[in-house]
Amino acid sequence: MSAGSLELTLDAASDAAIRASWRALADAGLPSLADHAGETNRPHVTLLAASDLGGSADDAVRALAATAPLPTLRLGGLVVFGVPPRGLVLARQVVVDQVLLDLHVRIHAAVDQATADADADAAPVEVVPHTRPGSWTPHVTVALRLTTEQLGAAVEALGRIDPLDAQAAGLRRWDPRDRTTTEIA
Repeated sequence: MSAGSLELTLDAASDAAIRASWRALADAGLPSLADHAGETNRPHVTLLAASDLGGSADDAVRALAATAPLPTLRLGGLVVFGVPPRGLVLARQVVVDQVLLDLHVRIHAAVDQATADADADAAPVEVVPHTRPGSWTPHVTVALRLTTEQLGAAVEALGRIDPLDAQAAGLRRWDPRDRTTTEIA
């Protein structure tokens, strides 16, 4: 359903650390985001995914982002999402703190308000439920479409996972329809 998302990108050192994990999985012959060569493919934390984003939402989020610095993110251990046989997602958990939760709530409120203000007669933007406040599990994806048989090998290939303090370096909107990103902050 998602036709757009708002994402925090990471500082160069943290981006490189996640890409090293992608490479370790690829080197082990496992599914990895290292295999995705698109220029917009980079480690990120999705704050909101929705049926349609753009113009007024970008402006509202840009104005909100101008009021406070982007947060420091603490990347913790591994988490797994999904249900076999569809494929499992392996990710680094983002340890939640009040600054991140407040930003997340404010982003959703800004997008909801901006879309309502843009066209009072339009249907509200349909937000992917698991990205809404109260249902969101922030993470940085390491691998997609793992089988249950590959999961143990993936954990072994990654080795020891130490906590990582990552600075959010940017805020962007991803549009999967035309495979582009728009830098917002």
